[in-house]
Amino acid sequence: MKPYKGEKRTSDIMIKLENINKTYRTGKTVFQALKNINLSIEKGEFIAILGKSGSGKTTLLNIIGLLDSFEEGKYILNKTDVSSLSENKKASYRNNKIGVVLQDYSLINHKKVMFNVMLPLYFDKRCSYFHMKKRAMEMLNIMGIADQAEKKAINLSGGQRQRAAIARAMINEPDIILADEPTGALDSKTAGEIMDIFAELNKKGVTVIIVTHDTDVAKRCGRIIEIMDGRIVKDEVR
Repeated sequence: MKPYKGEKRTSDIMIKLENINKTYRTGKTVFQALKNINLSIEKGEFIAILGKSGSGKTTLLNIIGLLDSFEEGKYILNKTDVSSLSENKKASYRNNKIGVVLQDYSLINHKKVMFNVMLPLYFDKRCSYFHMKKRAMEMLNIMGIADQAEKKAINLSGGQRQRAAIARAMINEPDIILADEPTGALDSKTAGEIMDIFAELNKKGVTVIIVTHDTDVAKRCGRIIEIMDGRIVKDEVR
């Protein structure tokens, strides 16, 4: 395993964070979640952000995914300074350029799987219901759960729920997939299958960034960024 030297060709950089600091305040309590984070990510990388609970890894993922803000620093996404974007533009980026797979799946349990997967397309006024349904079935086929389309999400197994969440994240063909502990609640066999899916997506050119505390999951990725107490302490390619 060789150390990552941070030497990037400027034209390939998709994500660039410069001196990012993030602080949370609860009453009089102040907690600095991220401390002077500097990070460049190229298009098409397969990355694990590895760290223990409370290390700052999920906060970092949320900032990359435009789900959280920061007090200091600069974030360049596809050559655009994120701080210059309106909230509507950020929402558009999230819906069209970034697919997010959350730890708890965030499916609407009383709705059918088909509805859950189609959901991001409801925000595109140009998209007909026929196209939404067709695209959702394509994604469910790829994930191997097309036969679950008419079931309510609550009736799926953990692995099926995760596949449905990935299908939903992929339905708009995003450039970036962000996954927060996507295997945390799964058995080892199912976890391996989910990682196979991410690996296949990455082979097709999708930039995949996975937050995990599991070193076995991290080893499936091409680059491991280890974070501790809000700082990047190791960055290496495999």
